[in-house]
Amino acid sequence: MLLRGVLLALQALQLAGALDLPAGSCAFEESTCGFDSVLASLPWILNEEGHYIYVDTSFGKQGEKAVLLSPDLQAEEWSCLRLVYQITTSSESLSDPSQLNLYMRFEDESFDRLLWSAKEPSDSWLIASLDLQNSSKKFKILIEGVLGQGNTASIALFEIKMTTGYCIECDFEENHLCGFVNRWNPNVNWFVGGGSIRNVHSILPQDHTFKSELGHYMYVDSVYVKHFQEVAQLISPLTTAPMAGCLSFYYQIQQGNDNVFSLYTRDVAGLYEEIWKADRPGNAAWNLAEVEFSAPYPMEVIFEVAFNGPKGGYVALDDISFSPVHCQNQTGYYLLANTKFTSQPGYIGRLYGPSLPGNLQYCLRFHYAIYGFLKMSDTLAVYIFEENHVVQEKIWSVLESPRGVWMQAEITFKKPMPTKVVFMSLCKSFWDCGLVALDDITIQLGSCSSSEKLPPPPGECTFEQDECTFTQEKRNRSSWHRRRGETPTSYTGPKGDHTTGVGYYMYIEASHMVYGQKARLLSRPLRGVSGKHCLTFFYHMYGGGTGLLSVYLKKEEDSEESLLWRRRGEQSISWLRALIEYSCERQHQIIFEAIRGVSIRSDIAIDDVKFQAGPCGEMEDTTQQSSGYSEDLNEIEY
Repeated sequence: MLLRGVLLALQALQLAGALDLPAGSCAFEESTCGFDSVLASLPWILNEEGHYIYVDTSFGKQGEKAVLLSPDLQAEEWSCLRLVYQITTSSESLSDPSQLNLYMRFEDESFDRLLWSAKEPSDSWLIASLDLQNSSKKFKILIEGVLGQGNTASIALFEIKMTTGYCIECDFEENHLCGFVNRWNPNVNWFVGGGSIRNVHSILPQDHTFKSELGHYMYVDSVYVKHFQEVAQLISPLTTAPMAGCLSFYYQIQQGNDNVFSLYTRDVAGLYEEIWKADRPGNAAWNLAEVEFSAPYPMEVIFEVAFNGPKGGYVALDDISFSPVHCQNQTGYYLLANTKFTSQPGYIGRLYGPSLPGNLQYCLRFHYAIYGFLKMSDTLAVYIFEENHVVQEKIWSVLESPRGVWMQAEITFKKPMPTKVVFMSLCKSFWDCGLVALDDITIQLGSCSSSEKLPPPPGECTFEQDECTFTQEKRNRSSWHRRRGETPTSYTGPKGDHTTGVGYYMYIEASHMVYGQKARLLSRPLRGVSGKHCLTFFYHMYGGGTGLLSVYLKKEEDSEESLLWRRRGEQSISWLRALIEYSCERQHQIIFEAIRGVSIRSDIAIDDVKFQAGPCGEMEDTTQQSSGYSEDLNEIEY
């Protein structure tokens, strides 16, 4: 059976009955297995002959939605959710096709977590594989179909299946092959082996899973090779959640053959990295390979065989598995700087990277951990060193960090001249010095914030890429503005953002406003749920004429807004944290309102907004500093 590109011949799929499917799964043979259409939206229709459900323009018009909600589910172990679907449209409607979205909904959260979205029309069934990280919390899966333009627009679901394990794992015993696809080549391709399949040209092995002719595996054979260096690729599903650990698989190479069997990773920008290559001679036994694998952002794993001629024999592959621990006999190392016993006051540790060509965009990623310092700010910083001009520019620094915990950072930068990345750690004094550790440093071409990388966590906004889901009542010079670096007016506003020190934040520019003028930033509508919610954010109110910063709660269908939090006047030259605990069982919005003060030195900024389920708990509100203004809400006038 030949797998052509990303289109799978799923019409011939033999599916288990609904009673045999695990929780969160449905083959839509006779029912929707507890998945229900939401009454406020278009209904999903079960096909009269079974096999799938659908929604099309005979039941609704462009832009209308059909929402399907699962029963309560739980994934105490890492799980894989697979969705077999099809989106169809007319050729004249390709500019605005239908869209299929999949969300995860936790009962105590006021927002739904977008896991996946697709709008590519096809003439066959497609498969999507989504990793679900383990959690003790119950959740529901929400599937949303949005009808596009045209009279023939439709969306269909053939199967939903949720199983324990990672989507990258596969024993090739199911017909959908776990979402793995063959990159079609006219001469050499990956085939399914085992079972009733035979090949007259080669003596193929028994599978590894069952160690019999009943099991299946993937193989590629050189018998059809016509050119030097013919290549066959088997491509895994794209990872959809950060993961790191040991990727293992069994392989078999026919003895005496002339081929190269390699394993690559490929990110969404198309960049390849070889992570393994077979180095032992071929034999008739199944060999175990273990490879350290890290996917902090979406990537594919590619099993590639390159043949040098028609006598290259075969390569077989089976039982791909993943474990979130290091491979056996693997010891990890990291770099350490600045200890109290080796450093002097004022000691600066520098780590220089390789020379990088100019006028290209780069993405720098690394993990760091800091321990023992009294103050975290500037204990670790990253500079760009322009070799020709002997100029250093700081592009990132630590402002706050949990002590002794590995954290990940990523920075996009571009310089016209050849540059080097320099990590710098400062030992401020004997009493304010500690440990700074670095690990897993990578530099890749392109932006870290590619639109196809993992979306930002739902309910959080750092304003690094855009304004997230926040909107404004009006946009002009007196609105909220997204900015990087210091504000134009001296003696007011932050010097940099709170997230990294060199990123983006939202602020009002007081010199563009008049005294008492307002700017309002509105969250997207949030779902009403029972229980407490905790809203946290960082704010900056520095300047002799600083006005008011308020946070309001606006409930659906209510004309009045409830005041949740407020600060007046200059608070600090530093970023401060606010925690607000509130409850709302109706759909609502959160509104940030800034009011310009008496002078142009009254810029107000916010950053790192985060909505969390549950009470704020024991976390202290570090924003109790005041410039003498009363915090009694009844006494504040505006």
